[in-house]
This record gives sequence, structure tokens and C-alpha cells, in this order.
Amino acid sequence: MAAVRALLVLTVVLGVAYPLAVFAAAQLPGLKSRADGSIVKTADGREAGSALIGQSFTDKDGNPLRQYFQSRPSEAGSGYDPTSTAASNLGPEDIVDTLPGPETAAAGESARLSLLTRVCSRSKAVGALEGVSGARPFCTPGGVGAVLAVFGRRAADGTVPHPTRVVSLNEEQGVVKAPFIAAYKGVPVEPARPGANYADGLVVPVRGGAPADPAVPADAVTASGSGLDPHISPAYAALQTGRVARARGVTPGQVKRLVQASTDGRDLGFMGEPRVNVLRLNIALDRKYPVRG
Repeated sequence: MAAVRALLVLTVVLGVAYPLAVFAAAQLPGLKSRADGSIVKTADGREAGSALIGQSFTDKDGNPLRQYFQSRPSEAGSGYDPTSTAASNLGPEDIVDTLPGPETAAAGESARLSLLTRVCSRSKAVGALEGVSGARPFCTPGGVGAVLAVFGRRAADGTVPHPTRVVSLNEEQGVVKAPFIAAYKGVPVEPARPGANYADGLVVPVRGGAPADPAVPADAVTASGSGLDPHISPAYAALQTGRVARARGVTPGQVKRLVQASTDGRDLGFMGEPRVNVLRLNIALDRKYPVRG
């Protein structure tokens, strides 16, 4: 009987009273919109999405729509999938691609891009879209990680002072015309053969001559931990302003004012960083400066 009474009391308190209290609190002014999903509507009243969940602004082929601000990359499912929220689970030491090849297939593996190459390729694409340099440290001009495998006798400190062979690990033979550098310590650099095993070589990242502060911001080339981040940095928004203004036939100053209106400051004035809600900004653009034709 004691167990039955406990079951009845807990059912009433936790199964009825508590959910009703939470529901009632969610209806208070300032909380109701968030409780309802923070849905953002277009000028004609259609639901465009949630201000709390990012989305892509691309055509059917995945190409960026030039009249819209682009979100940061997403690793959640096929992109911004709330049912598959996740990051790539790749860390800063993930710098070598797995190229396709017979040995790779025989081992039950598939071709895989390293985190470094993902960052490099995104930076190159964003740079081309925005008309700026997409160069970054440790990236090749072709948009892959600039990483060598250096073969030869190793010194006591682990280096290879006199290499006998050097391979550009992320540049595939038959795909690139020539490696990103012709020679390393006097030894010609060769592209990698798909499926070849270069585990005996010393992995050497090459920084290159890219500036320490690239033109393409970090949030333009890295995904958030959830894969659902609806915001971009003011720096990434500023980079896109000129393109969006040209696509809509307005001045950059007009677009900048909408960016400022869609920028949230630090929480409580000191937590986090200023951020721009991409969906709200794009809806505001459609309302004020619709694309003609």
C-alpha cells in the first residue's frame, strides 16, 4: 500500500502538476515565443524556420544563393538536421586525408577528408564567393591541407635532416598537376597515390605564406558543436555584405543597417560574443529589399 500511495502522489505531482506548471510558465510574456519554437515568418506570413536552428540558403544543387547571407557550416546529418545534431568529432591533429584506392576499399574504409582539408576547401570556396583571398595557414592553393610525408633516417630529435623521399599526402596523383611545393630540403615532392601506405614517413605540416589573420573568418569554415547554430559572427556578416548588396541592387550601407539590427550583443553584457541571426537577417532583407525579377 505504501508503494501504491507513493505511485499515486508522484504521478499527480510529477505527471500532472509539474508539466502544467512548466506549460503555464512558458505562456508568460517573453517566454511564449521561445516555447513555441521561435518561429520566424516571411512577409507573406509563411513559416520560414526557427530563429534557434540554422539552415542553409542554397539552390537545389547546393550552391549558395548570392542574395542571401550564408550560415556557418553544419555537420548535423546532411546539414542542420535537428534529429542528427552533432559535430564532426574531428580534432586539430586530424590533418591527413584518406584517399580512395584499392587498399582503402579492401580494409573496409572509404575516402575521408581530414578536418584540415575541410577547413581549407571551405575557405577557398568562401573566398571565391566573396571575392577575397581564401588563403589560410597550412592550406594549399588548391584547398587541401598542406601536409608532407618525409622519408629518411630520423635524427635524435625525431626530424629527418636529409630526406630521401617526400610525398604531399593530401594531393592525389592524377588529380593535381603538381604538388603545392616543388621540393622540400632539395628533394622533389610527389603527389600521393590513392591507397598507398605512407605511415613510415614523418608527417610535416607546411604553414606557407598565408597571413595569420585570414580574410575568411573562422566561423565561415568550422561547424558548431551542435551543427545547428543559427548565428554567424559580425566579421563573417561584414564579409558577405557587399555580395548581398550587389545581388539586391542596393548599397552596402543599406544592408549594413539591417545587419546591425539583426546583431545580438553579449548575454548579460559579458558572456559570449556578438552574433548575427542569419534567418532573421535574410527575412528582413526580403521584406525591405526584395530581389527584382
